[in-house]
Amino acid sequence: MVFVLGEYRISGRRASEIAAAVEDGVASGALAPGTLLPAMRELAGELGVNPNTVAAAYRTLRERGVIETDGRRGSRVRGRPATAPRDQPPLPPGVRDAASGNPDVRLLPPLDAALAAAAARHARRPTLYGDDPVLPELARAARAAFDAEGVAAGPVAATSGALDGIERVLAAHLRPGDAVAVEDPGWGSLLDLVAALGLRVLPVPVGDDGPSAAAVDEALRLGARALVVTARAQNPTGAVVAAGRAAELRAVLAAHPGVLVIEDDHGHGITDAPLHPLGGGTAHWALVRSTAKAYGPDLRLAVLTGDAVTLDRVRGRQRLGPGWVSRLLQCAVVELWDAGAVDPVRVARSYAERRDALIAALAGMGVRAHGRSGLNVWVPVADEAGAVARMLAAGWAVAPGSRFRVRSGPGVRVTVSGLEPAEAPVLADALAAAVRPAAGGRTV
Repeated sequence: MVFVLGEYRISGRRASEIAAAVEDGVASGALAPGTLLPAMRELAGELGVNPNTVAAAYRTLRERGVIETDGRRGSRVRGRPATAPRDQPPLPPGVRDAASGNPDVRLLPPLDAALAAAAARHARRPTLYGDDPVLPELARAARAAFDAEGVAAGPVAATSGALDGIERVLAAHLRPGDAVAVEDPGWGSLLDLVAALGLRVLPVPVGDDGPSAAAVDEALRLGARALVVTARAQNPTGAVVAAGRAAELRAVLAAHPGVLVIEDDHGHGITDAPLHPLGGGTAHWALVRSTAKAYGPDLRLAVLTGDAVTLDRVRGRQRLGPGWVSRLLQCAVVELWDAGAVDPVRVARSYAERRDALIAALAGMGVRAHGRSGLNVWVPVADEAGAVARMLAAGWAVAPGSRFRVRSGPGVRVTVSGLEPAEAPVLADALAAAVRPAAGGRTV
Protein backbone atom coordinates (compact mmCIF):
# COMPACT_ATOMS: atom_id res chain seq x y z
CA MET A 1 0.00 0.00 0.00
CA VAL A 2 1.05 3.59 -0.61
CA PHE A 3 -0.05 7.04 0.51
CA VAL A 4 0.18 9.86 -2.02
CA LEU A 5 1.24 13.17 -0.50
CA GLY A 6 1.09 15.76 -3.24
CA GLU A 7 2.94 13.92 -5.98
CA TYR A 8 5.04 11.82 -3.60
CA ARG A 9 4.13 8.28 -2.61
CA ILE A 10 4.84 7.16 0.96
CA SER A 11 5.04 3.38 1.19
CA GLY A 12 6.12 0.66 3.59
CA ARG A 13 4.85 -1.97 5.98
CA ARG A 14 7.43 -1.62 8.73
CA ALA A 15 8.38 1.50 10.67
CA SER A 16 11.86 1.50 9.15
CA GLU A 17 10.43 1.33 5.62
CA ILE A 18 7.97 4.17 6.23
CA ALA A 19 10.68 6.33 7.78
CA ALA A 20 13.01 5.59 4.86
CA ALA A 21 10.29 6.55 2.36
CA VAL A 22 9.75 9.91 4.03
CA GLU A 23 13.47 10.51 4.38
CA ASP A 24 14.00 9.71 0.69
CA GLY A 25 11.30 12.22 -0.20
CA VAL A 26 12.97 14.92 1.89
CA ALA A 27 16.41 14.15 0.46
CA SER A 28 15.15 14.31 -3.13
CA GLY A 29 13.22 17.53 -2.55
CA ALA A 30 9.86 15.89 -3.28
CA LEU A 31 8.82 16.66 0.31
CA ALA A 32 9.72 20.31 0.77
CA PRO A 33 10.54 21.94 4.11
CA GLY A 34 7.34 22.71 5.96
CA THR A 35 5.33 19.96 4.26
CA LEU A 36 2.60 18.71 6.60
CA LEU A 37 2.70 14.93 6.97
CA PRO A 38 -0.51 12.93 7.28
CA ALA A 39 -1.88 12.19 10.72
CA MET A 40 -0.61 8.90 12.08
CA ARG A 41 -3.99 7.16 12.02
CA GLU A 42 -4.70 8.43 8.51
CA LEU A 43 -1.40 7.15 7.17
CA ALA A 44 -1.77 3.86 9.06
CA GLY A 45 -5.19 3.34 7.50
CA GLU A 46 -3.92 4.00 3.99
CA LEU A 47 -0.90 1.72 4.42
CA GLY A 48 -2.86 -0.98 6.21
CA VAL A 49 -0.59 -1.01 9.26
CA ASN A 50 -1.02 -0.47 12.99
CA PRO A 51 -0.93 3.20 14.07
CA ASN A 52 1.89 2.27 16.45
CA THR A 53 4.00 1.38 13.40
CA VAL A 54 3.55 4.88 11.96
CA ALA A 55 4.17 6.38 15.41
CA ALA A 56 7.48 4.52 15.55
CA ALA A 57 8.39 5.75 12.06
CA TYR A 58 7.63 9.36 12.98
CA ARG A 59 9.61 8.98 16.19
CA THR A 60 12.61 7.78 14.18
CA LEU A 61 12.26 10.72 11.81
CA ARG A 62 12.11 13.17 14.74
CA GLU A 63 15.20 11.64 16.30
CA ARG A 64 17.04 12.00 13.00
CA GLY A 65 16.02 15.64 12.76
CA VAL A 66 13.99 15.11 9.59
CA ILE A 67 10.59 16.18 10.94
CA GLU A 68 9.26 18.13 13.88
CA THR A 69 5.99 17.67 15.75
CA ASP A 70 3.97 20.50 17.25
CA GLY A 71 1.11 18.94 19.18
CA ARG A 72 -2.24 19.19 17.45
CA ARG A 73 -0.66 21.02 14.52
CA GLY A 74 0.84 17.73 13.45
CA SER A 75 4.22 16.73 12.06
CA ARG A 76 6.04 18.66 9.35
CA VAL A 77 9.28 18.36 7.47
CA ARG A 78 11.77 20.54 9.32
CA GLY A 79 12.61 23.88 7.77
CA ARG A 80 16.18 22.59 7.55
CA PRO A 81 16.47 18.86 8.13
CA ALA A 82 19.49 18.01 10.27
CA THR A 83 20.95 16.01 7.40
CA ALA A 84 20.82 18.98 5.02
CA PRO A 85 24.24 20.61 4.74
CA ARG A 86 24.79 24.21 5.83
CA ASP A 87 28.11 24.27 4.02
CA GLN A 88 28.97 27.18 1.78
CA PRO A 89 28.59 26.41 -1.94
CA PRO A 90 31.62 26.92 -4.19
CA LEU A 91 32.38 30.57 -4.83
CA PRO A 92 31.99 31.93 -8.35
CA PRO A 93 35.25 33.11 -9.93
CA GLY A 94 36.35 36.51 -8.69
CA VAL A 95 34.09 36.54 -5.60
CA ARG A 96 35.74 37.35 -2.26
CA ASP A 97 35.02 34.97 0.61
CA ALA A 98 33.44 36.68 3.61
CA ALA A 99 31.19 33.74 4.35
CA SER A 100 33.17 30.67 5.39
CA GLY A 101 33.85 31.42 9.05
CA ASN A 102 37.44 30.23 8.75
CA PRO A 103 40.27 31.86 10.70
CA ASP A 104 43.00 33.86 8.99
CA VAL A 105 45.63 31.27 8.04
CA ARG A 106 48.31 33.93 8.48
CA LEU A 107 47.50 34.00 12.20
CA LEU A 108 47.70 30.22 12.65
CA PRO A 109 51.00 28.86 13.98
CA PRO A 110 53.19 26.50 11.93
CA LEU A 111 52.70 22.91 13.02
CA ASP A 112 55.87 21.26 11.72
CA ALA A 113 57.97 21.61 14.89
CA ALA A 114 55.10 20.61 17.18
CA LEU A 115 54.22 17.56 15.09
CA ALA A 116 57.89 16.57 14.85
CA ALA A 117 58.17 16.75 18.63
CA ALA A 118 55.02 14.63 18.97
CA ALA A 119 56.46 12.06 16.56
CA ALA A 120 59.72 11.96 18.51
CA ARG A 121 57.81 11.38 21.72
CA HIS A 122 55.85 8.61 20.03
CA ALA A 123 59.10 6.99 18.93
CA ARG A 124 60.28 6.91 22.53
CA ARG A 125 56.98 5.70 23.96
CA PRO A 126 54.20 4.70 21.55
CA THR A 127 50.62 5.00 22.75
CA LEU A 128 49.05 1.58 23.30
CA TYR A 129 45.66 0.27 24.32
CA GLY A 130 45.10 0.84 28.00
CA ASP A 131 47.00 4.11 28.21
CA ASP A 132 45.27 7.11 29.74
CA PRO A 133 43.13 8.62 26.95
CA VAL A 134 44.21 12.10 28.00
CA LEU A 135 47.88 12.96 27.88
CA PRO A 136 48.82 13.96 31.45
CA GLU A 137 50.67 17.06 30.24
CA LEU A 138 47.59 18.17 28.30
CA ALA A 139 45.32 17.64 31.30
CA ARG A 140 47.65 19.61 33.61
CA ALA A 141 48.05 22.51 31.18
CA ALA A 142 44.34 22.68 30.40
CA ARG A 143 43.36 22.51 34.06
CA ALA A 144 45.86 25.25 34.97
CA ALA A 145 44.38 27.51 32.29
CA PHE A 146 40.86 26.79 33.53
CA ASP A 147 41.88 27.56 37.11
CA ALA A 148 43.47 30.86 36.06
CA GLU A 149 40.16 31.97 34.53
CA GLY A 150 37.95 30.95 37.42
CA VAL A 151 36.44 27.82 35.89
CA ALA A 152 35.04 25.50 38.55
CA ALA A 153 37.14 22.50 39.53
CA GLY A 154 36.68 19.31 37.54
CA PRO A 155 38.49 16.57 35.63
CA VAL A 156 39.63 17.02 32.02
CA ALA A 157 38.74 15.07 28.86
CA ALA A 158 39.78 15.51 25.22
CA THR A 159 37.30 15.39 22.34
CA SER A 160 37.52 15.78 18.57
CA GLY A 161 36.54 19.43 18.52
CA ALA A 162 33.89 21.49 20.27
CA LEU A 163 30.86 19.95 18.57
CA ASP A 164 32.01 16.44 19.46
CA GLY A 165 32.36 17.50 23.08
CA ILE A 166 28.94 19.16 23.17
CA GLU A 167 27.33 16.12 21.59
CA ARG A 168 28.89 13.78 24.13
CA VAL A 169 27.75 15.93 27.05
CA LEU A 170 24.19 16.24 25.73
CA ALA A 171 24.00 12.50 25.10
CA ALA A 172 25.31 11.80 28.60
CA HIS A 173 22.27 13.41 30.21
CA LEU A 174 19.43 13.93 27.73
CA ARG A 175 17.11 11.71 25.74
CA PRO A 176 15.11 12.28 22.55
CA GLY A 177 12.25 14.66 23.19
CA ASP A 178 14.07 16.68 25.85
CA ALA A 179 14.28 20.43 25.30
CA VAL A 180 17.53 22.42 25.03
CA ALA A 181 17.78 26.19 25.35
CA VAL A 182 20.10 27.54 22.64
CA GLU A 183 21.13 30.98 21.47
CA ASP A 184 19.18 32.55 18.61
CA PRO A 185 20.87 33.44 16.33
CA GLY A 186 23.40 30.77 17.10
CA TRP A 187 25.84 28.23 15.71
CA GLY A 188 24.17 26.40 12.81
CA SER A 189 25.99 23.14 13.46
CA LEU A 190 24.70 23.12 17.04
CA LEU A 191 21.14 23.66 15.85
CA ASP A 192 21.54 20.69 13.51
CA LEU A 193 23.12 18.58 16.24
CA VAL A 194 20.27 19.20 18.67
CA ALA A 195 17.78 18.15 16.02
CA ALA A 196 19.82 15.10 15.01
CA LEU A 197 19.83 13.94 18.63
CA GLY A 198 16.03 14.13 18.67
CA LEU A 199 16.07 17.03 21.11
CA ARG A 200 13.82 20.09 20.96
CA VAL A 201 15.21 23.58 20.50
CA LEU A 202 13.98 26.38 22.75
CA PRO A 203 15.53 29.51 21.18
CA VAL A 204 16.87 32.23 23.47
CA PRO A 205 17.53 35.72 22.05
CA VAL A 206 21.17 36.79 22.24
CA GLY A 207 22.54 40.32 22.37
CA ASP A 208 26.01 41.79 22.50
CA ASP A 209 26.35 40.80 26.18
CA GLY A 210 25.17 37.23 25.66
CA PRO A 211 21.81 35.46 25.97
CA SER A 212 18.95 37.26 27.65
CA ALA A 213 18.69 36.15 31.29
CA ALA A 214 14.92 36.66 31.27
CA ALA A 215 14.59 34.52 28.13
CA VAL A 216 16.80 31.81 29.65
CA ASP A 217 14.62 31.80 32.76
CA GLU A 218 11.51 31.45 30.60
CA ALA A 219 13.04 28.58 28.62
CA LEU A 220 13.97 26.76 31.80
CA ARG A 221 10.48 27.28 33.19
CA LEU A 222 9.11 25.81 29.95
CA GLY A 223 11.08 22.65 30.63
CA ALA A 224 14.49 23.04 29.01
CA ARG A 225 16.76 20.42 30.54
CA ALA A 226 19.95 21.95 29.19
CA LEU A 227 21.35 25.36 28.28
CA VAL A 228 24.15 25.88 25.75
CA VAL A 229 25.94 29.25 25.91
CA THR A 230 28.86 30.61 23.89
CA ALA A 231 31.25 32.31 26.28
CA ARG A 232 32.81 34.70 23.74
CA ALA A 233 33.28 35.11 19.98
CA GLN A 234 29.71 33.92 19.58
CA ASN A 235 28.90 32.62 16.12
CA PRO A 236 27.42 34.51 14.28
CA THR A 237 27.01 37.71 16.35
CA GLY A 238 30.39 38.03 18.10
CA ALA A 239 28.64 38.37 21.47
CA VAL A 240 30.55 38.07 24.75
CA VAL A 241 28.97 36.98 28.04
CA ALA A 242 29.78 40.09 30.06
CA ALA A 243 30.33 40.12 33.83
CA GLY A 244 26.91 41.56 34.59
CA ARG A 245 25.11 39.17 32.26
CA ALA A 246 27.02 36.22 33.73
CA ALA A 247 25.87 37.25 37.21
CA GLU A 248 22.27 37.41 36.00
CA LEU A 249 22.53 34.01 34.35
CA ARG A 250 24.09 32.43 37.43
CA ALA A 251 21.18 33.79 39.50
CA VAL A 252 18.70 32.24 37.08
CA LEU A 253 20.53 28.92 37.08
CA ALA A 254 20.62 28.84 40.88
CA ALA A 255 16.85 28.43 40.78
CA HIS A 256 17.18 25.48 38.38
CA PRO A 257 19.92 23.28 39.87
CA GLY A 258 18.91 20.27 37.77
CA VAL A 259 19.67 21.96 34.44
CA LEU A 260 22.70 20.86 32.44
CA VAL A 261 24.87 23.88 31.53
CA ILE A 262 27.27 23.68 28.58
CA GLU A 263 29.65 26.53 27.77
CA ASP A 264 31.33 26.69 24.38
CA ASP A 265 34.63 28.58 24.61
CA HIS A 266 35.81 28.11 21.03
CA GLY A 267 36.99 31.74 21.08
CA HIS A 268 39.85 30.97 23.47
CA GLY A 269 43.05 32.28 21.91
CA ILE A 270 41.44 34.65 19.41
CA THR A 271 39.80 37.16 21.73
CA ASP A 272 41.01 39.19 24.68
CA ALA A 273 37.52 39.37 26.19
CA PRO A 274 37.67 37.88 29.70
CA LEU A 275 35.88 34.64 30.46
CA HIS A 276 33.01 34.82 32.96
CA PRO A 277 32.18 31.14 33.51
CA LEU A 278 28.72 29.91 34.45
CA GLY A 279 29.52 26.30 35.35
CA GLY A 280 29.48 24.95 38.86
CA GLY A 281 26.19 26.44 39.97
CA THR A 282 24.18 23.42 38.84
CA ALA A 283 24.69 19.73 39.49
CA HIS A 284 25.88 19.00 35.95
CA TRP A 285 27.92 21.31 33.73
CA ALA A 286 30.69 21.32 31.16
CA LEU A 287 32.97 23.82 29.46
CA VAL A 288 34.39 22.93 26.04
CA ARG A 289 37.47 24.74 24.73
CA SER A 290 38.40 24.11 21.09
CA THR A 291 41.82 24.68 19.53
CA ALA A 292 40.35 25.13 16.02
CA LYS A 293 40.14 28.90 15.68
CA ALA A 294 43.50 29.73 17.26
CA TYR A 295 45.68 26.77 16.21
CA GLY A 296 43.97 25.38 13.11
CA PRO A 297 40.74 23.45 12.38
CA ASP A 298 42.61 20.31 11.30
CA LEU A 299 43.94 19.67 14.80
CA ARG A 300 40.43 18.45 15.70
CA LEU A 301 40.99 18.79 19.42
CA ALA A 302 39.06 20.33 22.28
CA VAL A 303 39.61 20.07 26.01
CA LEU A 304 36.58 19.57 28.19
CA THR A 305 36.02 19.99 31.90
CA GLY A 306 32.93 19.65 34.04
CA ASP A 307 31.45 17.84 37.00
CA ALA A 308 32.79 14.39 37.78
CA VAL A 309 29.62 12.51 36.79
CA THR A 310 29.40 14.19 33.38
CA LEU A 311 33.08 13.66 32.60
CA ASP A 312 32.90 10.03 33.71
CA ARG A 313 29.96 9.42 31.38
CA VAL A 314 31.65 11.20 28.48
CA ARG A 315 34.89 9.29 28.85
CA GLY A 316 33.08 5.98 29.37
CA ARG A 317 31.06 6.36 26.19
CA GLN A 318 34.11 7.60 24.31
CA ARG A 319 35.91 4.36 25.18
CA LEU A 320 33.19 2.44 23.34
CA GLY A 321 33.68 4.47 20.17
CA PRO A 322 36.93 6.10 19.06
CA GLY A 323 38.57 5.24 22.38
CA TRP A 324 40.57 8.44 22.57
CA VAL A 325 41.67 11.48 20.61
CA SER A 326 45.07 10.87 19.03
CA ARG A 327 47.74 11.46 21.65
CA LEU A 328 49.99 12.57 18.81
CA LEU A 329 47.67 15.53 18.33
CA GLN A 330 47.42 16.05 22.07
CA CYS A 331 51.21 16.15 22.31
CA ALA A 332 51.41 18.61 19.40
CA VAL A 333 48.96 20.94 21.14
CA VAL A 334 50.97 20.80 24.36
CA GLU A 335 54.09 21.70 22.38
CA LEU A 336 52.24 24.67 20.84
CA TRP A 337 51.03 25.81 24.25
CA ASP A 338 54.46 25.45 25.84
CA ALA A 339 56.13 27.34 22.99
CA GLY A 340 53.63 30.20 23.14
CA ALA A 341 52.99 29.62 19.45
CA VAL A 342 49.90 31.86 19.50
CA ASP A 343 49.93 35.36 20.96
CA PRO A 344 46.25 35.83 21.92
CA VAL A 345 46.68 39.58 22.37
CA ARG A 346 48.10 40.04 18.87
CA VAL A 347 45.52 37.72 17.29
CA ALA A 348 42.63 39.37 19.13
CA ARG A 349 43.88 42.82 18.11
CA SER A 350 44.13 41.77 14.46
CA TYR A 351 40.56 40.50 14.31
CA ALA A 352 39.30 43.47 16.33
CA GLU A 353 40.84 45.97 13.92
CA ARG A 354 38.98 44.37 11.03
CA ARG A 355 35.66 44.04 12.85
CA ASP A 356 35.81 47.55 14.25
CA ALA A 357 36.75 49.05 10.89
CA LEU A 358 33.81 47.36 9.17
CA ILE A 359 31.30 48.19 11.92
CA ALA A 360 32.42 51.83 12.01
CA ALA A 361 32.22 52.13 8.24
CA LEU A 362 28.72 50.66 8.25
CA ALA A 363 27.64 52.97 11.07
CA GLY A 364 28.76 55.92 8.98
CA MET A 365 26.36 54.72 6.28
CA GLY A 366 23.44 54.26 8.68
CA VAL A 367 23.71 50.47 8.93
CA ARG A 368 23.97 48.89 12.37
CA ALA A 369 26.03 45.77 12.89
CA HIS A 370 27.26 43.59 15.74
CA GLY A 371 30.68 42.10 16.40
CA ARG A 372 32.16 42.47 19.85
CA SER A 373 34.67 39.61 19.48
CA GLY A 374 35.81 36.81 17.21
CA LEU A 375 35.83 36.40 13.46
CA ASN A 376 32.39 37.58 12.41
CA VAL A 377 30.12 40.60 12.09
CA TRP A 378 26.35 40.17 12.12
CA VAL A 379 24.32 42.60 10.00
CA PRO A 380 20.52 42.60 10.43
CA VAL A 381 18.71 42.94 7.11
CA ALA A 382 15.14 43.15 5.90
CA ASP A 383 15.54 40.88 2.87
CA GLU A 384 18.09 38.17 3.60
CA ALA A 385 18.04 36.35 0.28
CA GLY A 386 18.12 39.62 -1.63
CA ALA A 387 21.04 40.94 0.40
CA VAL A 388 23.07 37.77 -0.19
CA ALA A 389 22.35 37.88 -3.93
CA ARG A 390 23.24 41.56 -4.20
CA MET A 391 26.49 40.97 -2.33
CA LEU A 392 27.40 38.18 -4.74
CA ALA A 393 26.73 40.49 -7.64
CA ALA A 394 29.04 43.04 -6.00
CA GLY A 395 31.80 40.42 -5.71
CA TRP A 396 31.41 39.38 -2.07
CA ALA A 397 30.09 36.13 -0.55
CA VAL A 398 28.41 36.49 2.84
CA ALA A 399 26.58 33.80 4.82
CA PRO A 400 22.77 33.96 4.92
CA GLY A 401 21.40 34.28 8.42
CA SER A 402 18.99 31.39 7.83
CA ARG A 403 21.89 29.07 8.64
CA PHE A 404 21.94 30.44 12.19
CA ARG A 405 18.37 31.45 13.02
CA VAL A 406 15.33 29.86 14.64
CA ARG A 407 12.97 32.75 15.43
CA SER A 408 15.28 35.76 15.35
CA GLY A 409 15.12 38.29 12.55
CA PRO A 410 16.96 37.95 9.23
CA GLY A 411 20.57 38.95 8.84
CA VAL A 412 23.84 38.11 7.14
CA ARG A 413 27.09 36.94 8.71
CA VAL A 414 30.27 38.54 7.44
CA THR A 415 33.57 36.82 8.25
CA VAL A 416 36.37 39.37 8.52
CA SER A 417 39.32 36.93 8.45
CA GLY A 418 40.24 37.70 4.85
CA LEU A 419 39.59 41.41 5.14
CA GLU A 420 42.23 44.10 5.58
CA PRO A 421 41.13 47.13 7.65
CA ALA A 422 41.73 49.40 4.65
CA GLU A 423 39.19 47.36 2.68
CA ALA A 424 36.43 47.94 5.22
CA PRO A 425 34.92 50.99 3.43
CA VAL A 426 34.66 49.04 0.17
CA LEU A 427 32.92 46.09 1.82
CA ALA A 428 30.75 48.41 3.91
CA ASP A 429 29.64 50.28 0.79
CA ALA A 430 28.59 47.00 -0.83
CA LEU A 431 26.78 45.89 2.33
CA ALA A 432 24.99 49.21 2.72
CA ALA A 433 23.73 48.98 -0.84
CA ALA A 434 22.77 45.32 -0.40
CA VAL A 435 20.72 45.75 2.77
CA ARG A 436 18.65 48.64 1.49
CA PRO A 437 15.26 47.78 0.01
CA ALA A 438 15.44 47.46 -3.78
CA ALA A 439 13.39 50.61 -4.32
CA GLY A 440 15.40 52.63 -1.83
CA GLY A 441 14.19 53.74 1.59
CA ARG A 442 15.62 53.36 5.05
CA THR A 443 18.35 50.91 5.94
CA VAL A 444 17.87 48.20 8.53
